Amino acid sequence: MKKTYLTLLLPVLLLNLAKAQVYIKDSATVILPKQIATPPGALNFIAMGDWGRVGEDHQKQVAAQMGKTAAEVKSQFTIAVGDNFYPSGVVSEWDPLWRYSFEDIYTAFSLQWDWYPVLGNHDYKTNPDAQVRYSKISRRWKMPARYYSKLISIPGDTASKILFLFIDTNPLIPEFYSNPEYGPNVKTADSAAQKKWIATQLKQAAGNKNIKWKVVVGHHPMFTGGSRTEGYDTKAIRRTLKPLFDQYGVDVFLAGHEHSLQHLVANGTTQHFITGSASERTPVHVIPEAKMLASEYGFMVFTVTTTAMTVTAVDYTGKIIYSTTISK
Repeated sequence: MKKTYLTLLLPVLLLNLAKAQVYIKDSATVILPKQIATPPGALNFIAMGDWGRVGEDHQKQVAAQMGKTAAEVKSQFTIAVGDNFYPSGVVSEWDPLWRYSFEDIYTAFSLQWDWYPVLGNHDYKTNPDAQVRYSKISRRWKMPARYYSKLISIPGDTASKILFLFIDTNPLIPEFYSNPEYGPNVKTADSAAQKKWIATQLKQAAGNKNIKWKVVVGHHPMFTGGSRTEGYDTKAIRRTLKPLFDQYGVDVFLAGHEHSLQHLVANGTTQHFITGSASERTPVHVIPEAKMLASEYGFMVFTVTTTAMTVTAVDYTGKIIYSTTISK
């Protein structure tokens, strides 16, 4: 199967440096910038995920580089795509992990602006609602509910908006309901209500000419070149969400769960990005949907105007691994 995938995606750039893997489809035509360009009037933000390990496994190094990059691009906020606290979430809004895995790690002034998190499966092991309640304590942690939306203006044209839907993918996976670790908290969620809410939000956005981009953020990906390519969780998210995304023209689905950096394009209008290596990296393999796969510690930077969205993958040393631009 892997040989078939490689044939489909040639030419591919493959680098194996100290066990890091980077695959870039059509590498001969991909020109990597030396630094991230931020056009006047662009909205700039950082996206990262799978991170809370009390500083271990490169969490501190990634956090330090996030601070430097955020200062350079003048990042307005940070998106965290879930699995915020390993190994088992937090037990309350007073859990010491808030200090040891978050407050004392992401200390750069450039990272003190708003953080918009979603819940991952590890966050479901103890008390996912404690992360909601922490929003009342922290100035920068903004999670008003297990799923929520945010309409953000593009600075260069404040009439133009980006709709962000921050969703909870855990209750969308049927197998989680019988899982002894996730099940008790998953059963407290109303998956039907959330699916109806997602459809309503996207339908309303489709009829609003001021909304230029529709971005959905969730923990579990719909496509992946990681270990879960044919996983039950990946298939469940694809089965549940892809028809809605295709119907309403979602531009970007941003996820984590896989501990790597990925850009994938399937049939339909949605570009898929995975940014789950802010602390731990795992192997990748090439699949037909892959534009870029990187088993490397890092994060992504989004630069958005009314007509273009540039997504740049940055490793923990500040090296640009990949950059792509989506045009309207």
